[in-house]
Amino acid sequence: MDRIAQAFEQADRENRACFIAYVCAGDPDFETSVEICRLLAESRVDIIELGVPFSDPLADGLTNQLAAERALKAGMNHERFIKLIKKIRAFTQKPIVLYTYFNLVYARGIEAYLEEIKTAGVDGILTLDLPPEEAAEVVSASSEIGIKNIFIVAPTTPPERVEKITKTASGFVYYVSRAGVTGVQATLADDMEKALQMIKSRTSLPVVVGFGVSTKRQVKEVGRLADGVVVGSALVNCIGKNTNDTKIMLNEFSEKLEILTSGLVD
Repeated sequence: MDRIAQAFEQADRENRACFIAYVCAGDPDFETSVEICRLLAESRVDIIELGVPFSDPLADGLTNQLAAERALKAGMNHERFIKLIKKIRAFTQKPIVLYTYFNLVYARGIEAYLEEIKTAGVDGILTLDLPPEEAAEVVSASSEIGIKNIFIVAPTTPPERVEKITKTASGFVYYVSRAGVTGVQATLADDMEKALQMIKSRTSLPVVVGFGVSTKRQVKEVGRLADGVVVGSALVNCIGKNTNDTKIMLNEFSEKLEILTSGLVD
């Protein structure tokens, strides 16, 4: 059984949802990013989602756009990104999922890119701007080397397209809790439960919810309905507002992480 499946199975045995934490690789710099990922690995996080810094992050709100900007400014590139993954894999066996864009995959050659990230220790990839209709080459190459392909379902996705997405996906399905880009939200969408029921009726894959989940109460609420909860901007904010003091940054990040993950166990 692969690491992603093991994470969901373990959470199911503990009668809770998986906690998936997003951070941008290399934010605010390489060494601090390693320490942030170490905090994730040592916490109750089940799956680590690494954003690959990109100059045109269309699906990201301001918080994650600025994170990518900080990482790129600090010198993050493909080679250093692979090095970062290897450093993380050296201290944890928790699944690593990439949150990326197709240009970054295509530019290095699809098979070459996938083989490189697999060797480094990546378990799954979510290519945000690659729809299932155009993903055959990536899905085929990923399947051959054992990388899972995660796809997004939006609140506006009609049921007939959900079936196409779920038939193409592997690992898990990512449901976006509201239309738009990533970012902290004060409330969750009212129709989320109905949407999750519709998706679950069309796949046996775990279904996770992200985009906007930012409080312990929201984590608990989503965890009651979904197989996994994704939190990103609420954690990335701890990095962005403390770039001048790494010690304070790591302390606030750790405290926020403890509060959020407790939503699934309290």
